[in-house]
Amino acid sequence: MAPISKECDFLVIGGGSGGLACARRASGQWGAKTIAVESNRLGGTCVNVGCVPKKVTWNAAAIAETLHESAAYGFHIKETAPFDFTTFKRKRDAYVKRLNGIYEKNLLNDKVEYLHGRAHLLSKTEAEVVLDDGTKETIRAKKILLATGGHPNIPSNIPGAELGITSDGFFDLEKLPQRVALVGAGYIAVEMAGMFHHLGSETHLFIRHGTFLRNFDPMIQETITREYERQGIHIHRHSSQSKIEKQKSGQGAREGWMTLHYKDDQSEGSLDIDCLLWAIGRDPEVSDLGLEKAGVKQNSRGQILADEYQNTNISNIFSLGDVCGKVELTPVAIAAGRRLANRLFGGPQHKDSKLDYDNIPSVVFAHPEVGSIGLSEPEARERYGDRDVKVYKTSFTAMYYAMMEPEEKGPTSYKLVCVGEEEKVVGLHILGQGSSEMLQGFGVAVKMGARKRDFDACVAIHPTSAEELVTLK
Repeated sequence: MAPISKECDFLVIGGGSGGLACARRASGQWGAKTIAVESNRLGGTCVNVGCVPKKVTWNAAAIAETLHESAAYGFHIKETAPFDFTTFKRKRDAYVKRLNGIYEKNLLNDKVEYLHGRAHLLSKTEAEVVLDDGTKETIRAKKILLATGGHPNIPSNIPGAELGITSDGFFDLEKLPQRVALVGAGYIAVEMAGMFHHLGSETHLFIRHGTFLRNFDPMIQETITREYERQGIHIHRHSSQSKIEKQKSGQGAREGWMTLHYKDDQSEGSLDIDCLLWAIGRDPEVSDLGLEKAGVKQNSRGQILADEYQNTNISNIFSLGDVCGKVELTPVAIAAGRRLANRLFGGPQHKDSKLDYDNIPSVVFAHPEVGSIGLSEPEARERYGDRDVKVYKTSFTAMYYAMMEPEEKGPTSYKLVCVGEEEKVVGLHILGQGSSEMLQGFGVAVKMGARKRDFDACVAIHPTSAEELVTLK
């Protein structure tokens, strides 16, 4: 075995949002000697190929949407050139690069030693890191955190599937596709379909069932699916893909194009496309982590098994974030990481510190936005029974659309799911403009155990869409 070259109190493997939050708290606030290892760019999925560049792209799509709708308000905007995707991508990449530098500077400020390389466990207390230049460091740590995240999948049983990209590849596109096919029904597929469409690509979304966002309340599923169709996105329901073929040079072939062969509930056919994006799920990043050498247990999907305190089955090894698969959201990993650092290094007053995984708000940056916290209506009825569940809901046209023709107006739909005589709010689901910002405040109320009468007691702010949530009948 290689000699020990470094020793520390805390080794963090994975430089994504959760790992960095935990490392900085452990070192910067509690003084633990901490080493953080990352093999890619600092910030993980969120900063580099997730939340951050996604939201910037969503902003661009929202601006395009607003420009289109501005005519209803009397603006006459003449387009002198198409959307400059190349310039947009260059500026977006530069923004992300600045964030990478900020993350590294923050590690330095909090006295976290940072190694750029690939780490794998050698035992319960040791890990080897292969650095960029091929040299190796062997680290002995009293405690180890595994926060390596995950990666998107490409199907292995469809010929030609490798011709497609994943959400990672979305951010590498140098030009906007003319015609794009997305396969998937989760938030990644839905967000990217909306962005492609509003930036000008002909967009086809292939889903296995009749609606998408199937983990959300049925009101959300049905409303957003209808709205995407109204906007002109092609929804292929109950679909499957049989093969993808690269177009060969010759008459009628276009360079960089491919043909997708599929079935849906309407027909069996093929579609010529210049971009195929798979958004069919993610796997944990554990392939060369050496879990077996330390005896760390995994579930059938390969995710690391960790309890509510982020403990694995090995007493000094912990895990959080997407590699565990509890709730795969960046703020969840950050919150779990900080609480774990408090518990491990913050003294007796933090011995029970952990993240409460109930009532976590989440948003889908679709067009329009979707927000949700707590139980869906079916989940509440299954848990509490029909007699104890009361639902308040409304659908209306937001004032923003007052100047538009009926066929141009987008939907707004809200729902409160309440339980018991006290009518405690156990679920809140909103769809419409501004839902992402709105949900953060209402999320606090739900987390505090608000009842329907607490909502009613709050005076409405008029004219807003949010006032509908405090005036529901």
